[in-house]
Amino acid sequence: MNYATQYYIGYYPYTPAAEATAIAPTVRRVCPLDAKTKGRKRNPKGQTEIRTDSHVANGFLKASFLPKLKISKSVQARTESGKTERDFYSSLSQLAAHYGIEPMQTRQHGYPYNISLALWDAQEKLKQTGSNWDSLQLVQDRMKTFFISEERYQTGSTLYYIPVMPLFEMLHDPKRKRTAHLLISVCSYLYHIADIPYYRQENSYLYWQYEMLSDWVEQDDQTDETEGYKNELRQAEWIGERIEQKIFNRTNLTVFEQRLKGFTPMDDFERECWQSACNALALYTDYPDASIFRNAPKADEDPCKESDDYEQETLSMDKYISFMASGKGWLYESLSESINNEFNEYRSIEEPIISKRFDGNPITGNTLDFENRLFILLDDICYLLNNYKTTRR
Repeated sequence: MNYATQYYIGYYPYTPAAEATAIAPTVRRVCPLDAKTKGRKRNPKGQTEIRTDSHVANGFLKASFLPKLKISKSVQARTESGKTERDFYSSLSQLAAHYGIEPMQTRQHGYPYNISLALWDAQEKLKQTGSNWDSLQLVQDRMKTFFISEERYQTGSTLYYIPVMPLFEMLHDPKRKRTAHLLISVCSYLYHIADIPYYRQENSYLYWQYEMLSDWVEQDDQTDETEGYKNELRQAEWIGERIEQKIFNRTNLTVFEQRLKGFTPMDDFERECWQSACNALALYTDYPDASIFRNAPKADEDPCKESDDYEQETLSMDKYISFMASGKGWLYESLSESINNEFNEYRSIEEPIISKRFDGNPITGNTLDFENRLFILLDDICYLLNNYKTTRR
């Protein structure tokens, strides 16, 4: 639907009643009146005949039609502002019921101050709900005025890069082999179902980052460290392909629950791995087909954004979520420096986001529950694998 008016409402500081005149213009921008000024209309019955006793000029002044025109405009303004208020409070009631908040009583205040005060109060209470609420828009289309709420999972500029070389080392440690198999089932879920990019796939962002680093090493002057750099690159490639072959096997998903039930943690590290595997299996059970990109924003959803400009200015989710080789050594340090320099050029970052319209129709059941749980799982897996060496028995 094409909206006549759409505004992102910022956070309103509390405004005393005495300053209502300062708030009024904002509300007028949000809820403009569609009516155009009407000209004078001809009276089909003809002009009322005016008779005077002696002073003709006085009779002419008494026949002025201007007061009647003013009354007509005033009635129309009151009618439209009344409809705006009715729509506003109807939408506010639906929004309050959905998020479980109790709106402030503002109807007794005059228009448009009552709407400004209600907006401020709703936002303050939405911030305290602990939900993923991010912003509130007041929209006026041709027929109705209503709220659109946006919920967003905020990643906090975190790199969710899952290292696979520690998993390879774990597989070759007899004391951790069963733990490694459990984590392989977790990674297989992340690879196949959650759709986490893998750095050995040519369509992934990190694949080309590693290729660029390899080209730099080949083209730079040879030093004492050059052979060590090449060795790290060869290891990242070889181990990455071995681990991908393992997690690519969907049997890991079939035996996921069996591995979990048969696993007995022997120390804190294994207990943390077991808990993360439990969380992953529960997520897989509740959302068997959900991808991490299911609620990623798209440029074509906003007609104000050109696709090319959006891609150049926005850091997409596939660039900061991925499997990688290792979180240590020269290779990781060089990779981090390269991507941080690139990421600093972006003006915004893609994060999972959903919109909900409170226009009287049933509200969509979509939530960010999946994303809330998945990003916690990614954070846990990254931590466990990056700290594997320090937790070995």
